[in-house]
Amino acid sequence: MDDQRDYPAPGWVERRTVRGDESARAGRLWWDGAADAYQAEHGDFLRDVGFVWSPEGVDEADVRLLGDLDGERVLEIGCGAGQCGRWLRARGVREVVGFDLAWRQLQHSRRIDEQTGYRLPAVQADAQRMPFAADSFDVVFSSFGAFPFVPAAETALAEAARVLRPGGRFVFSVTHPIRWCFPDDPTVHGMTVRQSYFDRRAYVEEDDEGRAVYVEHHHTVGDWLRGIVAAGLELRDMVEPEWPEENDQVWGGWGPERGRMIPGTAIFSAVKPG
Repeated sequence: MDDQRDYPAPGWVERRTVRGDESARAGRLWWDGAADAYQAEHGDFLRDVGFVWSPEGVDEADVRLLGDLDGERVLEIGCGAGQCGRWLRARGVREVVGFDLAWRQLQHSRRIDEQTGYRLPAVQADAQRMPFAADSFDVVFSSFGAFPFVPAAETALAEAARVLRPGGRFVFSVTHPIRWCFPDDPTVHGMTVRQSYFDRRAYVEEDDEGRAVYVEHHHTVGDWLRGIVAAGLELRDMVEPEWPEENDQVWGGWGPERGRMIPGTAIFSAVKPG
């Protein structure tokens, strides 16, 4: 629910139910139009070769949520411009693949590949229907990738579990569900609850003809946990990072003032029994 974006402007904003195909279409159109501005605004923070889990600045180099990746085959869901997967390649992980719904994001990924010399193989695909065989990867992860934009959490989680090998690890970060209650105002004025935590209607921006051009979905903590279990995965941890003192960046609804009072990110870690 990033109301402060300087990206393609909607004609109307509303809350309603959105099905998977409509959500994917809107996401593809919006991110194709927003990718240039997004990378210009956030590229320095993300780094061309960097692995940041969240606006708080949780860095995989420090927290090692993915564990030892020596010899592992890794998939990044919703890779955007490929910063995280490229960081893994730079650290010697030989088999890393990414995919994203937006073609323009993948064009930025290829541009950065050429600039840095670290190439992330990536394809255009939908997290609701991944183009990979079952049991293909040892590790699957997503750093604020596709999961906030899918209407059925259990569908995307089941797909992630399907492509994960028995014994494999799955880690993903999303907007913390409690953030759904608050407006996208990072100041103290944004500390007022405006939306019911239990209202699962999507946030939808529409064009003048009523077509969705941006869709973001809300899933409660319980929704994510039930989806993980329903996918046959075992939850190992849920991380709610605190806002660090050294991070003074404002990113949409995230910022130091509010970030030190309520969590903005949830990182779930699970394994596939095997």
